[in-house]
Amino acid sequence: MSVNKVDVAIIGGGVHGCSTAYHLAKKGFKVALFERDYISSGGSGRSAAGIRLQFGTEVNCRLAQYNIQVFKTLEQDLNYPLPLEYDPAGYLWIAYSEGQIAQMEKNVALQNSLGSPSRMLTPEGIREVAPYVNTEGMLGGSFCQEDGHINPHTLCFAYADSAAALGAEIYKKTPVTGLIVKNGKAAGVHTTKGDWEADAVVCTAGPWSVQVGKWAGFDVPITPERHQVLITEAVERIKHPMMLCQDDGAYVKQCPNGTFYMGWDNPKDEHDAEFIVNWHFLHEVTKRIVPKLPMLAGVRVVRQWSGPYDITPDCQAIVGKTPMEGLFIDCGWSGHGLQFGPSVGRIMSEFVNNEKPFIDVSMFRYSRFAENDLFFEPCCI
Repeated sequence: MSVNKVDVAIIGGGVHGCSTAYHLAKKGFKVALFERDYISSGGSGRSAAGIRLQFGTEVNCRLAQYNIQVFKTLEQDLNYPLPLEYDPAGYLWIAYSEGQIAQMEKNVALQNSLGSPSRMLTPEGIREVAPYVNTEGMLGGSFCQEDGHINPHTLCFAYADSAAALGAEIYKKTPVTGLIVKNGKAAGVHTTKGDWEADAVVCTAGPWSVQVGKWAGFDVPITPERHQVLITEAVERIKHPMMLCQDDGAYVKQCPNGTFYMGWDNPKDEHDAEFIVNWHFLHEVTKRIVPKLPMLAGVRVVRQWSGPYDITPDCQAIVGKTPMEGLFIDCGWSGHGLQFGPSVGRIMSEFVNNEKPFIDVSMFRYSRFAENDLFFEPCCI
């Protein structure tokens, strides 16, 4: 097989890989991105595609603020011909206990201190922002109008196409089968279509990053979880934000095309990354959602799919250098990674270029696990 040469090889064609390719190409790097299937075929394209400012740690709040600002003009900035569907319909967290209210108040206080316009709501306030919701049992919630939705597929395609326009090579249906290692340093990738030598390798492979770590001789502490979603037929748009209920982890939103998207944080989710669905999920999620949003009772379900979360011990990402020189990693987003594509793609390009990241993400370092310095995100579901 032929050997090719680039500056940076990227493993994974989700939003983080595509954004990293774009930002590196912008800096003048010769980039090759390798995706085993099609762009957005993994966790990115199968996500709930919610975007929010409402996090409970300062670093995630700051990254989220950058993401939201980018999303507002990204379609124009990338000159992309398809809609990215940034839709600030809002994001509503629902509390059912005093403990949940107390945590939300802490989160909102942090968000407000950093300039994010989130606010606490009473049940009456919940009915104002989501008039079709049955508030029985709800003690209150937190809400931010700038939060909302984006199309996960066109977001990935926009970054990939823009990277390609800047000279990046995008290889689909090209699984990476191993790392090229020279003198203990990552020096490229083996693929089913040949070898690519590179000065640096960036792994953005979600739960499949575990295998990349094994090739490099270290463990990536990720547990995959298979999460499922339901999509309804399109109906007339109503005033309804993304709603996440902390009693059982159920969530529901209406997409710009009128379909409703619903899921449930099943504590018995299978620990794998298989794209498999089942009837049990359909029954359980509708049993939870319809009482909270009764207008869905007569709406038909049209499809169901699953996608993987990549869960770390503290539900926080792993970003930056690894124990192997020349190998960088960006994974472990534990279910909230899609929305961090803009900020972390830029940060990964800064790591590769030996720049100081524009937002400090040192708390996401790989070594924190061995150091027993875990860093928990309270707004993770």
